Amino acid sequence: MPELPEVEVVRRGLETHVVGRHIRAARLTGARVARRHVAGPADLAARLADAQVLAADRRGKYLWLVLQPPADDPQALVVHLGMSGQLLVEDAGAPPEKHLHATLDFHDDGPQLRFVDQRTFGGLALTPLQPDRSGDGHGHGIPEPVLHIAPDPLEESFDRAAVVRRMKGKDVALKRVLLDQGVVSGIGNIYADEALWRAQVHGRRLTSGLTKPALGRVLDHAADVMRDALGQGGTSFDALYVNVNGASGYFDRSLEAYGQTGRPCRRCGAAIRREEFMNRSSHFCPRCQPAPRARRG
Repeated sequence: MPELPEVEVVRRGLETHVVGRHIRAARLTGARVARRHVAGPADLAARLADAQVLAADRRGKYLWLVLQPPADDPQALVVHLGMSGQLLVEDAGAPPEKHLHATLDFHDDGPQLRFVDQRTFGGLALTPLQPDRSGDGHGHGIPEPVLHIAPDPLEESFDRAAVVRRMKGKDVALKRVLLDQGVVSGIGNIYADEALWRAQVHGRRLTSGLTKPALGRVLDHAADVMRDALGQGGTSFDALYVNVNGASGYFDRSLEAYGQTGRPCRRCGAAIRREEFMNRSSHFCPRCQPAPRARRG
C-alpha cells in the first residue's frame, strides 16, 4: 500500500497537471469505484461536472482534490488508492487501461485524469470540508473522513512535543504507536522499520520505557527517511505504484532494513532479521536493535 512519500509524489503531480483546470465531464465504470460515495456513481459524476480544481492536498496517506462546484461550497474529492490505485495524467487518445475505473475530462481539452485500480480496493468519494483544527496547514479544510487522522511529521501543524508526550504516556510497543494513525499519520510499515533501524531501537520496545528524547529521535528519523524517499520518487516494489506520469520510484534501492532479511546490516554486518508483528513483517538488526527482554508474569 502506498505510504506518505508515494502519496505526496502523486499529490505533487496533480498540483502540476490538474490544479486550476475545470472538469467538463466525469465517467465512472461500475459502482465499486464510487462505493464510498453514498449517493452512487451517477450522482458523483454529475456533481463533478463543471467543478474547478482548486488544490491537491494530503494528510498522511490520505489524498484529496479540493473542488469548487459552480453553485456550492468547496468540496473534497477523496481518492482512496488502496493497494493498487493509480492516478494517471494521459492524453485523451491514449488506449484505456485494462483496469480503468474513472476518467475526468477538462474544458481545456488537455490531458485526462484517469483512475486505474487493478485490485479495486480504492475509489473516489465527494465529501464536505471541515476546518483544520490542528493548525493552518490546510487552508481549504480537511475532508470529513480524514478528521480523525493525526497530522503527519511533514505537516506544518505537526506538534512533535505533543506527539512525544502521547507516545510516552502509552505502555505499548513503539512500532504499534508509529503505525497508529490517530497518534501520528503517514508512517507505514516500510518507513517505521527504516526509522527504527536508523534510531537503533527495536520496534517491540515499550514507549513507556523510552525517554522522551529517544522517542523524539525516532520521530525525527521517520521524517528524515520519508523525505529521503520523497526525493527518490517513493518506494516501488512492482508496477502498481507509479506517479501521475507512470514512472516508478526507486527508494527501494536505499532500504536498510525493510525487505532485507538475511542481508548484512550496513552498520555492523549482522544479518537483518524478520519477525511477525501485527499481521505484518518487521525487519531489524539483532545487534544494533536488541530485542527487549520478555516481561515476567
